[in-house]
Amino acid sequence: MPDENKHGTKPEALTYASSGVDIEAGAEVVSRIKDMARTTFTKETLSDIGSFGALFDASFPGLEKPTLVSSADGVGTKLKLAFATGKHHTVGEDLVNHCINDILVQGARPLFFLDYFATGKLAPDIAAETISGIANACRKTGTAFIGGETAEMPDFYQPGEYDLAGFIVGVVDRGALIDGSAIKAGDKLLALSSNGLHTNGFSLARRALFEEAGRTYDEHVDELGSTIAEALMEIHTCYLGAVSEMQSRKAAISGMAHITGGGIAGNLSRIIPDGLQAKVDLSGSEPPVIFKFIQRCGSLAGAEMFRAFNMGVGYVIACPPESLSDIKQIASSHGHGPFEIGEVVKAAGKSNQKVTLG
Repeated sequence: MPDENKHGTKPEALTYASSGVDIEAGAEVVSRIKDMARTTFTKETLSDIGSFGALFDASFPGLEKPTLVSSADGVGTKLKLAFATGKHHTVGEDLVNHCINDILVQGARPLFFLDYFATGKLAPDIAAETISGIANACRKTGTAFIGGETAEMPDFYQPGEYDLAGFIVGVVDRGALIDGSAIKAGDKLLALSSNGLHTNGFSLARRALFEEAGRTYDEHVDELGSTIAEALMEIHTCYLGAVSEMQSRKAAISGMAHITGGGIAGNLSRIIPDGLQAKVDLSGSEPPVIFKFIQRCGSLAGAEMFRAFNMGVGYVIACPPESLSDIKQIASSHGHGPFEIGEVVKAAGKSNQKVTLG
């Protein structure tokens, strides 16, 4: 082979580093992750960060028919705010809380969590800050952060950007599984409040605020009581504590829904049995100010707001009327500002519409 390139100069020896992958930076990130992850380990955790596969003790004393519940999700374009503001720890907490809420609707408690962090050029400080948020949320919820993947992929992502995904596994006794099949006509619908957008609708929000209205991330808005970025980056609420207490106190729950992409109608409809309909009335509720601000800046129709955002409803519990008071009290004690939003009725005629918003 020729020892010169087409320009007539002798090429430098090709290495993994010269192609854009810094193995040393990756090793530094893994080293930092180990220390953070170990603070989340539970007695069931059987392996350390860095093993080829994460090990977890699968014995579940006290459960007659343990059933595993799993989910995977991401933070979406909320990451764009982290890139713009240089604040990365909150998106890690968002990710864990979102995943926990997803399995919580079926009555599961979280066991362990894994992450996927991918970027074009690995910046150890940014990766560590992001993953510190994951570890923090896992500690708060008793979830073992037992592994994941940190990938450096040159030319695949824009400079300074990364992607983040999470994978969670939880467990519930088969007899305590909540899947919506117990929902019946007459059940009440109780909303647990959100503190903002959580992790959905950011593509529309960013378009409305920063492209259409020309606002800026660091702009302080009196009606928000904060900068726009701070209002948008409120950490996704986790409802584990409240729902766990409801379960321990044997509160009757017919079904639950985590309100994410698709809004109230799109998510609540996933648990309503055939032949029934959830009649939702939000006329007496007041969503967080950030939603009105986005709507005004983007001149968005009300229907579009409800399709894209949670509009102040982060979680919905369907329950028999006699359980409503107890469930509401528990949710209130956990700071979730619960409010009744409707009830379940028999579907009219041959209607396939599972949820109506009024």
